[in-house]
Amino acid sequence: MSYTELDLEELYLQMQDDLYDGVKEEIPIQVRAALEQGQTPQQILDGGLVAGMDIVGVDFRDGILFVPEVLMAANAMKAGMEILRPLLTETGAERVGTAVIGTVKGDIHDIGKNLVGMMLEGAGFEVINLGINVDADKFIAAINEYKPDIIGMSALLTTTMPYMKVVVDTLGEEGLRDQIYIMVGGAPVTENFAREVGADAYGRDAAVSVEIAKRYMARKHKQARDDKAAKAA
Repeated sequence: MSYTELDLEELYLQMQDDLYDGVKEEIPIQVRAALEQGQTPQQILDGGLVAGMDIVGVDFRDGILFVPEVLMAANAMKAGMEILRPLLTETGAERVGTAVIGTVKGDIHDIGKNLVGMMLEGAGFEVINLGINVDADKFIAAINEYKPDIIGMSALLTTTMPYMKVVVDTLGEEGLRDQIYIMVGGAPVTENFAREVGADAYGRDAAVSVEIAKRYMARKHKQARDDKAAKAA
């Protein structure tokens, strides 16, 4: 039976199941089948990929799935996004938000940071991943270019953690601090440390980080709607 013979509800459920199981080769076929059935790129993103990654995120948070399985799911989602991304750009589809992420200067660990990036993308964010060993100037340049809602910094070494404060302070000096939501994470990072360096939030793991980012964007969108309504009144 081909995917085009499934009704949309069955097709999306199959996409979510295969995403959960990390069956990378099936996802692009299912995405194309949904497009053939007249679904918009945004509908496929929301109903198939984001919905599937939401389940992955919950089970990862609850200890049912582990990092290797989540990476497989994220790679499966990436295969679907390779088809959808150019179509979403063409249609001007609205993303949940934009996030710039990077591992701070002096640190070359990136598995956790990449997982956060893939799961954010799976939640409907546009993600600009600056990679490893990212200094304050590179973060500032990316903020000026992409105008993100969120900046995410990662560190896995206690020796590189203090550089997060350098980035936060530089944002303040550049007059950008109040325009952006700063999240920090990594194995040695704690809630207290996040507060000390002036970050807005601490992401204990990838699943929690995505939940925090989504909650922040929901508040930001609500504030924008309220401001618009107040002006119109």
